Amino acid sequence: MKLGMGSAVETLCGQAYGAHKYETLGIYLQRSTILLMLSGIPIMVAYLFSKPILILLGESEKVASAAALFVYGLIPQIFAYAANFPIQKFLQAQSIVNPSAYIAAAALVLHLFLTWIVLYVFEWGLFGGALVLSISWWIVVIAQFVYILWSDKCKKTWNGFSSQAFSGLWDFFKLSAASSVMLCLETWYFQILVLVAGLLPNPEVALDSLAVCNTILGWVFMISVGFNAAASVRVSNELGAGHPKSASFSVLVVTLSSFAISVVIAIIVMMLRDVMSYAFTGGETIAKASSELAPLLAASIILNGIQPVLSGVAVGCGWQGFVAYVNVGCYYVVGIPLGILLGFKFKLEAKGLWLGMFGGTAMQTLILVWATFRTNWDKEVEKAKNRLVKWQDGSKKPLLNES
Repeated sequence: MKLGMGSAVETLCGQAYGAHKYETLGIYLQRSTILLMLSGIPIMVAYLFSKPILILLGESEKVASAAALFVYGLIPQIFAYAANFPIQKFLQAQSIVNPSAYIAAAALVLHLFLTWIVLYVFEWGLFGGALVLSISWWIVVIAQFVYILWSDKCKKTWNGFSSQAFSGLWDFFKLSAASSVMLCLETWYFQILVLVAGLLPNPEVALDSLAVCNTILGWVFMISVGFNAAASVRVSNELGAGHPKSASFSVLVVTLSSFAISVVIAIIVMMLRDVMSYAFTGGETIAKASSELAPLLAASIILNGIQPVLSGVAVGCGWQGFVAYVNVGCYYVVGIPLGILLGFKFKLEAKGLWLGMFGGTAMQTLILVWATFRTNWDKEVEKAKNRLVKWQDGSKKPLLNES
């Protein structure tokens, strides 16, 4: 949810940096952080009442108590996320990436050490483990913010705290809402696949094989996430700078690069289809079930070489509202019903569920390809200029839902 709501600052910071309106980036950063901090309050309340909520949903008191204890330790992490995502997008808009990577690597090492101390020396159990997660995320946030304060690269874009950050919060919320819907619908889509698989006649095998394939897909997806960020930054920067041809060329280069890598990985998956499950679990039954899903996994990997990149293009252009509608139609009107039909009615089980999900993703990808192909980049440049002028002038009109 916070990733989605923070996507608005990704568009605005990228376009503002391209337009050389450096001073506005710091305002966008603060405004987004305030909004995400406020959105974290209802989540915190849900965390505080997690035990009765879980019991109400049918979990045993023992499981609910253990889960609630872990969740209590994650409450500080909610607000760390709220600060971290805008900071990352603020830096990425300026093509500052390495410091965040170095900070994350250092925080990971420290996190492992603190986890060992808390779990094995102080024996704080679930609560301690969760609390260390929260502390680690706050270390990342603080380190990145210190970098912003001290780095010469951010002197133009960070001019200190400003009361302007508290103006226009409602409009910024509306901007962020479409982004949140866009990303949440996409994330929940694959979680529903696992949930529905638990209702199949042989759920153990289905869930295990889907878990193997989903894990591999998730690993590869991280590569696409990197290209997603690159596409968003390059497109938003070029649009803000008034370079339509450069924006169009950036889309082509990033998409082809991601696609080429995904094809190579898909070929490797097909070559290892009969043994890939042994990296996670033993048993010939799971190996056979995973092997049967391998062609769909390979096809999904290839799609993931295109779809996330085009989603990044959408964020760079400010099309979050359009993509949210596309996601609703492709995922929840087509993908999930088709998967349930194939999985249960036609008794294709896990393969049927994945086929349905794949169909929804394929439809979404084709629509994004079509929308990107027919884009008038000169008009997108004009929209970016108008968006920045309106926002800088405090307009109350929505900025990311322009047609």
